[in-house]
Amino acid sequence: MKFPKHPPSRTELLQQISPERLMQILSTVTEPTVSGKYVHWDDLRHREPPSGLTLPEWWLGLTFHRAPGKIIALTDSEGQRFSFRVIEPIQEQLHRIDLLAGGGIQMQEQVTNPETKRRYLVRTLMDEAITSSQLEGAVTTREVAKEMIRTGRQPRDRSERMILNNYETMQRIGEIREQPLSRDLVFELHRRITDETLDDPTAAGRFRRDDEHRVVGDHLGEVFHNPPPAGQLDARMTAMCDFANALSHEGFIHPVIRSIILHFWLAYDHPFVDGNGRTARALFYWSMLHHGYWLFEYVSISQVILRGPVRYGEAFLHTETDSNDLTYFLIYNLYVIGRSIDALYHYIENRGNELGELEHKLRGIAELNHRQRELIRHALRHPGFSYTVASHRASHGVVLMTARTDLQDLESRGLLSKKKSGKAWVFTPVHDLENKLRERR
Repeated sequence: MKFPKHPPSRTELLQQISPERLMQILSTVTEPTVSGKYVHWDDLRHREPPSGLTLPEWWLGLTFHRAPGKIIALTDSEGQRFSFRVIEPIQEQLHRIDLLAGGGIQMQEQVTNPETKRRYLVRTLMDEAITSSQLEGAVTTREVAKEMIRTGRQPRDRSERMILNNYETMQRIGEIREQPLSRDLVFELHRRITDETLDDPTAAGRFRRDDEHRVVGDHLGEVFHNPPPAGQLDARMTAMCDFANALSHEGFIHPVIRSIILHFWLAYDHPFVDGNGRTARALFYWSMLHHGYWLFEYVSISQVILRGPVRYGEAFLHTETDSNDLTYFLIYNLYVIGRSIDALYHYIENRGNELGELEHKLRGIAELNHRQRELIRHALRHPGFSYTVASHRASHGVVLMTARTDLQDLESRGLLSKKKSGKAWVFTPVHDLENKLRERR
């Protein structure tokens, strides 16, 4: 990733042109975007300007339509405020997220059914834990990481520990979603995220010290971000929590925008020795769930970020190099959120199709009677459901012996397992029921 070029100074550009020329520029440049895109100078300088304008004049015209923005409490190291603009593409994305991820949306039964929602929740928690850790340098395969989480074995190395920490932290966020954000809560999340992964274990859950100043850079030594000094972190954390809890007097800010800015804020302040990126994304999830976007229990943003990490970094840098304009970071993260929601809906649709194919295949298994096929169809949709001889008998209006024979036959074929509960036997679908059905001819 290359450090972007800083835009020309608006003040200096204004000093170089007459009022008449400025009016000509503004009559040509009439909106803040270029072909619908909120373009940074580093991109604009490679484009052909409108007829009659120079590149600096084109940029000047754009800056007039980008001001004034919504100013927030976050400041840079020199005390300059950050701001953002809710341009049309942002409004469109916010509306879509409101429709697809919050309130009383209608979601497929797989997610809303208490018997199946845990399977989807665990899948998302694992995906987010793995990819968020990989963004911060964890080196392992998804298969190995998922095997560790599913079997409950202890991590073998730092990468696996990072992933397990993330997984457990994401579970914790679901539990604390109703709580207001506080310094203690941020420190708790950081301790969970970095447990047994830091060179200095005492650095977990506390601010970095003056002698622990960190810069964000690459392996060649180029510095991309120099965070505020340690002495400012206490006050900045207080301001961040006030912002997260809507106590910082900016007026209404859409909850999704507030969540994205909270993500940026912690990453910008870089208050910890390590684990800042993972903590920032954890705060984003807390904020989205806190504001009622319940679908984000099932949405993994880091999967999308991991596919193009350079764009993630550029979103930070474009904001910092263009007068602290958070609009760049908002646009990128709204794109990430949109793609993440689409991925969830696509996965659920595919799962529905897969189950439909298995149910269709059931009809061709001649050795199963219609009652057994109906039970297995139900088990595919409700993997945590339990069946008894009495319940099967009542569902199909058969005698006790027939119901018992049906269930025992399914157990002998390896499709159900049974255990004693009191005086009765309880039958449940085997954990690999789908694979067992796929293997059948």
